Amino acid sequence: MDIGSCWKNNGQPCDGDVTTDVTRYSEMIINPNIDSWCNPNNLGSCPPYHTLPSGVRIHRTDKDNYPYGAYHIYCSPGNAESPEEPYNFCDSYSNPQPQEILQILPHPAWGQYGYPTKKGEGWLGDKRTWELDVGRLSQSLYFYQDPGTEPVERHWPSIDLGTEIYMSGNQVAEWTVSDFDIIIPRDDN
Repeated sequence: MDIGSCWKNNGQPCDGDVTTDVTRYSEMIINPNIDSWCNPNNLGSCPPYHTLPSGVRIHRTDKDNYPYGAYHIYCSPGNAESPEEPYNFCDSYSNPQPQEILQILPHPAWGQYGYPTKKGEGWLGDKRTWELDVGRLSQSLYFYQDPGTEPVERHWPSIDLGTEIYMSGNQVAEWTVSDFDIIIPRDDN
């Protein structure tokens, strides 16, 4: 599952200016052969904070509490004013404007949102139905904003489901989805 959006580092909506607009992605990788690049010895591949469902934030230097295995990789937008060091800027060649990418892996940290909690879940042979709270998860994930700016109200207009082969030779991928519903809670206010 990949969700995408766009907002400027100051929290303002994108307006078509490719120098200040930032495309942002959150992606769940379910391939059980993928390991976390985020670890205590490679903090630049970890988002600076992990936020618990309660709202408590854990800094990536907290080796006892930060769930390193929940993250594959994080990269900051190349036009970030003050990215927290160490940082890793996103690939500037795959998008005409700056981008920010957060890739997560199956981990108990995502269980409260309905996501896979261990390797192999949602993969070949696991035919169960998943009910994901994509919106609630996306609100808890770290995305960069310039210091002192008003937190952005996140909207995710792009939802993609499928395969992406990353840095591989000539491979073929097969992806099967039997049913897909998007449920949007009605706001009666």
